[in-house]
Amino acid sequence: MTARRTLVLGGVRSGKSRWAEQQLAGYDRVDYLATAAERDDADWARRIAEHQQRRPAHWRTVPTLELSAALGAPTAPLLVEDLGNWLARTIDRTGGWDGELSAMRAEAEELVTAWRNCPGRVVLVSNEVGSGVHPESRSGRIFADELGRLNAALAAEADEVVLVVAGLPLWLRGAASNQSEERV
Repeated sequence: MTARRTLVLGGVRSGKSRWAEQQLAGYDRVDYLATAAERDDADWARRIAEHQQRRPAHWRTVPTLELSAALGAPTAPLLVEDLGNWLARTIDRTGGWDGELSAMRAEAEELVTAWRNCPGRVVLVSNEVGSGVHPESRSGRIFADELGRLNAALAAEADEVVLVVAGLPLWLRGAASNQSEERV
């Protein structure tokens, strides 16, 4: 398995997840690192089910927030879906919504280090938050600011960065390649 890190950015319903999944479609095995938590929300459940139904049956879904550990020792290509859920749950778990962000930022730095050193193929999906309105709530500003910082740090260490708009990829770093990859 060739080491390569692809960061896929896009807005809500931009097609970023589907595009990311297509990048790993030819592999015999993929570990899908799911960062979303279940909620008592029918729309949320429908969205998760839509993602699950779209994935190949041979992909393994791993519900986790332990992204650094997974990036450190991948046993298959990884698809991380998504960074925004990881960040929101990490801010919640570390008490960062009150503004004390040092614990969350330490975990984010650990994630960036693991991303930089990941020895395998990984595609990480994240929301692009810099093109929208300035959030009205304090928690919204914390989330947007921290996700923007984390996206930038991961992009700086990525082999490829792609912005997906209306289902179409715009390459910010690297380029689309027709070269065959080593398959697992």
